[in-house]
Amino acid sequence: MNHFVYKLSILSIFISTLSCKDDEGVAEDNTSPRVAAKENLDADGLPKKTFDVLLPAFTSNKEYIIDLNQWDIPTNNTNAIKTTANLQAAIDWAHDKGYTKVILPEGQYLVGEDVNEIYQGGIELHDDTEFVFNDGAVLSIDTNDKWNYCVISLNGDNIIIRDGTIKGDRDTHIFTPRASDGKTAHDEGHGICVWNKSNQVLVDNMIIQNVTGDGSLVLDAQDVTFSNNTIYNNRRQGISIVGGTRIEIKNNEIHHINGTSPQFGIDIEGAGRLDEDILIQNNYFHHNKGGDIVNTSGKDVYILDNVMEQGDGNVYVDGPIVSWHRTHNIIARNTITMISGSVNGRLGYIQYSSGGDKGHNRATYVHDNVCNSCGMYMYKSADADVRNNKFLGYFVSFSEFENVILKDNLVTFSEEHPNLRFCWSYRFNDVKGIASGNFLGDQLEEIPLSETTPHTLQCVLDGW
Repeated sequence: MNHFVYKLSILSIFISTLSCKDDEGVAEDNTSPRVAAKENLDADGLPKKTFDVLLPAFTSNKEYIIDLNQWDIPTNNTNAIKTTANLQAAIDWAHDKGYTKVILPEGQYLVGEDVNEIYQGGIELHDDTEFVFNDGAVLSIDTNDKWNYCVISLNGDNIIIRDGTIKGDRDTHIFTPRASDGKTAHDEGHGICVWNKSNQVLVDNMIIQNVTGDGSLVLDAQDVTFSNNTIYNNRRQGISIVGGTRIEIKNNEIHHINGTSPQFGIDIEGAGRLDEDILIQNNYFHHNKGGDIVNTSGKDVYILDNVMEQGDGNVYVDGPIVSWHRTHNIIARNTITMISGSVNGRLGYIQYSSGGDKGHNRATYVHDNVCNSCGMYMYKSADADVRNNKFLGYFVSFSEFENVILKDNLVTFSEEHPNLRFCWSYRFNDVKGIASGNFLGDQLEEIPLSETTPHTLQCVLDGW
């Protein structure tokens, strides 16, 4: 997965004209409609969510507990070839016999099958299956030298995976150079692969750790739910959405993602595929190296009620929330805490520009968030509704931006950063819109935004 993130100097981005790459292969209406003109808003002034994620549903409750003796399945984390073959045979048999719930007994199961020179296979689940781990059941991938693997791969619709632990091989993986180019990133080793156009999938109460790539990869799938999972210490991402419609990620803890770029808790990056109708709510993110959520391609993405903490000892590369031009984001009621800057400075939210026109596919909503020791910045774009946020100890800034609504926000200074007091609270460079009710500390800040005349602070022109 290619993921290019702009490396910006926090001083230069506000005082100079930016030239960043536009999205490739995207043909959209370049008009800049009034904020909310096309939205059906709820009582809080946010676009109403128009989608529901379908959960798996079964017409029977026929249950099979895998008979380890009958199938001769090792349970002591040895003999991956035998374990893979025999466990797969048991799963296949249960599916053929019409069992909808398959239970994996307590044990340490080591899997891994040499499929080809770049892919290591694991276990495959069929449609209409609820795969349940009993207490103490752990499924691990054997040490390998492959670029790609899936510990569990989905091969159908209507599947549940729950109550277990999946472990990767990042501590013992053999990073052999790839024959085609000599590279050793090996960043496609996944815990759960939701792909092959699988639909109606639930991943619940799982621990997914130590894989060389993503805790879970969603690729061209619909109606996928992640709930109550702990996903950590994976090298590339917690969850990657690479083509997904109606995706719900709720009540998970995603942390200590580190090792190879982009290193985000959640990455929405369709690479030409459709990413749409995504809800990310009530999750706890911390100690993620790249950041917590990045949206490069998603439309109707709701980022609500999450807690994001940089974490002691962690230095962000990009920052907690990052979105790209021509995505559609509703960012509300999140609590974001930073303790140091990234390449973008201490920005809890940054929206990257198009580098071209100032259109946007729909307005960006940023409401009722609390940013501790961090702020936000949007540039070279248009259409934003920013209200009722608290930016404690940093600033809010717009550059070369049209049609911003900035209302009832609070910015405070931090004694740790006295240099930000002058010209770095509400900062504007070539900005049109309206502003009212915004406070700097306990003082109402009069911001002379206009819908027709661009506003630029003199200190920006002076190079401050």
